[in-house]
Amino acid sequence: MLEESKEWYFEYEIQKNRPGLLGDISSLLGMLSINIVTINGVDEGRRGLLLLTKDSRNIERFESILQTMDTIKVTKLREPKLRDILAVRHGRYIQRDADDKKTFRFVRDELGLLVDFMAELFKQEGHKLIGIRGMPRVGKTESVVAASVCANKRWLFVSSTLLKQTIRSQLIEDEYSDDNLFILDGIVSTRRANERHWQLVREIMRLNSVKVVEHPDVFVQNTEYTLDDFDYIIELRNNPDEEITYEVVDQNDQFSASDFGSFDF
Repeated sequence: MLEESKEWYFEYEIQKNRPGLLGDISSLLGMLSINIVTINGVDEGRRGLLLLTKDSRNIERFESILQTMDTIKVTKLREPKLRDILAVRHGRYIQRDADDKKTFRFVRDELGLLVDFMAELFKQEGHKLIGIRGMPRVGKTESVVAASVCANKRWLFVSSTLLKQTIRSQLIEDEYSDDNLFILDGIVSTRRANERHWQLVREIMRLNSVKVVEHPDVFVQNTEYTLDDFDYIIELRNNPDEEITYEVVDQNDQFSASDFGSFDF
């Protein structure tokens, strides 16, 4: 009995580039009844393909034949992960910290990739705590809101400096829904909030929903939460060499909404 159609991710590195190489691979896939769903370059000299087949034995046969080819080197042949799907969709891989596997790095010209990545995370059911680091006006809030829209999630600012400084101490009944996405600014909550606000934050943290905390390092400094509580940490920079610091906050604790308030904060 044939299995249900199943996706696979195939990535290869070109060893000997020659005309017709991709055509040969496509023909081989066709003969094995493996369909190509998406194809794109994912790195310099590498190409990624999302494949679909009803019989996983065809993938085994495909892998066996690939081992006899000296024109390519197979780098991945597996069930697709989220990073694989986004790499094929956007033509580049999301950068992941080598030591901390839950930390993902983006630069400002990758906002489309970042929004797509977060939207996929937001679509997943259940509790998820996501931290996002970045300097002022780099695009953090803009990206979170855009990803919420893509994921068809209603977003709620629990603390923010988006238009004016917001510090909420209560929600109305329908805002407690697990389908909502809650956004907190770690600087505002830590430096400006009262105990009623923190009672609300603790209630929200217990909800089976997605929570996004901007400036997670500041958030955990004076709370019972730690970075280990976060499922994902996202870093967004203007350029790959930019250092993310909080010196402006430490030097001037009396910051105002104008210091940090902007739609693309």
